[in-house]
Amino acid sequence: MKQFIKYFSIVWLIILADQAFKLWVHTHMAMGTDGQINLLGNVLKLTYTLNAGMAFSIHLGFKYGKLLITMFRALASLSILGYIIQSIRSNAPAAWIFGWALVLGGAIGNSIDSIFYGVYLNNAPADAPMKWFYGQVIDMLHIDLWSGVMPSWVPIWGNYYVYCLPVFNIADVAVSAGLGFCLVYSKKSLF
Repeated sequence: MKQFIKYFSIVWLIILADQAFKLWVHTHMAMGTDGQINLLGNVLKLTYTLNAGMAFSIHLGFKYGKLLITMFRALASLSILGYIIQSIRSNAPAAWIFGWALVLGGAIGNSIDSIFYGVYLNNAPADAPMKWFYGQVIDMLHIDLWSGVMPSWVPIWGNYYVYCLPVFNIADVAVSAGLGFCLVYSKKSLF
């Protein structure tokens, strides 16, 4: 039981930190570059953005694409939860379980946005067929190595203001760190 408490405390801490920070940004910042807050010069900023798709704002391109993305997020979270429980019961290495706990916390954090924010924060896109499951994920952490208006000849992004790196959130950091942790651990266990 002690192992379950340890790993699921990590999951809950990530979810709470992620949701608290997202709600703070939503209630205290203006959207886009107008509300930007520099944290570390012009390199690390808080920039309030909404992501209606999945990673890197990728959309599936059809009416119920966001519903499919949201359902995938929820099912992936449930699968990871089952995997962590199985790993704890089989005494898998702590580093492996820790990495998956980070991934689960991040996956649930972004799932909460997608499932509930369309209703509770009224941030579903105007053309969404419903508000439930169409909430936009709040992103705010911005490492700005370069940003500006792309030349008109650039496909897709021409004449748009773009960031060199994506704007992300605590949940995204947890997922990336967790997957990185699992990758490093799996490479170490191979040698």
